[in-house]
Amino acid sequence: MNKEISQNIHYIGVNDRTTHRFEQLWPLPNGVSYNSYLIVDEKTVLIDTLDTKYIDIFIDKIKQIIGDRDLDYVVVNHMEPDHSSSISILKEIYPKVQIVGNAKTISMIEGYHASFEDSIIIKEGESLSIGGRELFFYMTPMLHWPETMVTYDPKSSTLFTGDAFGCYGALNGGVIDSSMNTDIYREEMIRYYSNIVGKYGAAVQKALTKLGGLKIETICSTHGPIWREQKDEVIALYDKLSRYDTDKGLVIAYGSMYGNTAQMAESIAAGASDAGVKDIVIHNVTTSHASYILKDIFKYNGLVIGSPTYSNDLFPDVGSLLKKIETRSIKNRVFGCFGSYSWASNAKSILAQFPEKMSWNMPVEPIEMKQGFSNEWDAKGYDMGQKLALHIK
Repeated sequence: MNKEISQNIHYIGVNDRTTHRFEQLWPLPNGVSYNSYLIVDEKTVLIDTLDTKYIDIFIDKIKQIIGDRDLDYVVVNHMEPDHSSSISILKEIYPKVQIVGNAKTISMIEGYHASFEDSIIIKEGESLSIGGRELFFYMTPMLHWPETMVTYDPKSSTLFTGDAFGCYGALNGGVIDSSMNTDIYREEMIRYYSNIVGKYGAAVQKALTKLGGLKIETICSTHGPIWREQKDEVIALYDKLSRYDTDKGLVIAYGSMYGNTAQMAESIAAGASDAGVKDIVIHNVTTSHASYILKDIFKYNGLVIGSPTYSNDLFPDVGSLLKKIETRSIKNRVFGCFGSYSWASNAKSILAQFPEKMSWNMPVEPIEMKQGFSNEWDAKGYDMGQKLALHIK
């Protein structure tokens, strides 16, 4: 699927519909795209590469466009292997090609691949003339690796962003947002952000400020659609997510061995709903993958977590979720929690310490349910939902 997305700028990415988990962690029910771009001018420039398992397809795509011409430059915006692992093979096929990256990029290339003496090290704001156009480079460290940068083409007002503004989901024919229904990709951008980028909100804010003065007509990420008609919306979404801003809503995540804790979650949801909270999502941590729970936690301002006591600790999947939340330094949530136990209590006390660690607001006292669910616990859960709704709304 080669497409000219602007004059002499070609999309030469591939779709991966066989990998089950991104980074061996995050489910890919709709696959994922690996995007690369080829600029043809007096010089030929490849913007990022692909995973080596697609090298034959990749080389064929390049040759379809430039034929027997040399490939002059490979710009590496991001060194993660799904975007850089083809570098050594490209160097064998095109021995004159020069790698373009910042100092940290070149160091990582030496670590992952080899040392190429003709590499070009660029700095903040420097440019590379390729004939009729000049490419400019801006450093965006920790978005989401320390070497990440973006490449800007003023002639077409195109920003090549690496993983920024990327999302899960293979491309089904179209590559530009105007040629497809992007609903699934916008939702998957939130999941991608919360899973991959979420910890680095401050770095995202710095990057948005730095790039705010550029005229941007097209955003070319390394995953997902090319954003043109909706570029302003996706920039606004990144701004919102990186400020940990939210919509008003409630996420309830729980672990349950025998169904009692699960019933408490339903009672809390009913109370919040009757008090006017319309967006409520309930996740059983055993059946909902953490990537989807994190996505919803990034979307909504209310969070309730429930767990039975398990070996004097939290239910294991609940404990794992708390660690993922803490790792992402999520801010400004309205928090509630509940625990349950049969003979030894500890889950509630562990959960009750979590909002202090995160500097969150916990306006309602935790609930601790002993043994089986009953009308008494149903009423207490409902009351918690009602009270939390006042703060969520």
